[in-house]
Amino acid sequence: MQLHFREMGEGQPFVILHGLFGYSDNWQTHAKKIADYYRVILVDQRNHGHSGWSEDFSYELMAEDLKELCDQLGLEKMILMGHSMGGKTAMFFAQKYPELIEKLIIVDMGIKSYPMHHEQIIRGLKAIDLSKNPGRSEAEAQLSEHVDSFGVRQFLLKNLYWSDETKGSDGVKKLAWRMNIPVLEAKMDEILKAVRAEPEVFVPTLFIRGEQSNYILDEDWPEIEAIFPDASLVSVPNAGHWVHAEAPKEFLDLVLGFCLR
Repeated sequence: MQLHFREMGEGQPFVILHGLFGYSDNWQTHAKKIADYYRVILVDQRNHGHSGWSEDFSYELMAEDLKELCDQLGLEKMILMGHSMGGKTAMFFAQKYPELIEKLIIVDMGIKSYPMHHEQIIRGLKAIDLSKNPGRSEAEAQLSEHVDSFGVRQFLLKNLYWSDETKGSDGVKKLAWRMNIPVLEAKMDEILKAVRAEPEVFVPTLFIRGEQSNYILDEDWPEIEAIFPDASLVSVPNAGHWVHAEAPKEFLDLVLGFCLR
């Protein structure tokens, strides 16, 4: 699948993959700063953002989508960074195409399978009845009945946009989603599955976790290091799963420190 992407800066390619329910726009602030040093490519993964929708959804497919983009743009010796679901895509890609990567950054995502923990978010998203043409404030009110966190609600609601394709008979635009919620719900087992135990990846790799997040536990590290033997792990204080948004300066210092050394 051809992926939508946006590009800024020049030099060595630096590819950023967003997480579940996100899209490239979430990373623009960091991308603008990283673009002082690199050619940054912000990618929308399938069923997210401006990229195409498909009933087929797996890390193997998303890794092949990224390979197609690399071929399209002539990317090699790149730095590849992925957050959450994007981190898993990056790990699957690194296992198959390590020769294209100079350095790998995985943001708050381990190699293990995870139990289902998105039920409330899915319920909240499905509770927003777009057929009734709600405004943004009404959509947020409906979402708030299921998602307590204001920050998470704002993150999710960034996926709403006024669509020409959903105009009513009165010519008024209606809100639509930039993410394929039915497929993401149906394929949640795929999204939560583990990275393969082999092959090993000898690319220099940095795992960044939020100290308050439980996505990478201390006891997970030996299994991660078995697949990524040239890896290091850094914890960011006072940050959770969205470590890049919750501690932006500390996060960016870690990323650039790893890449520029």
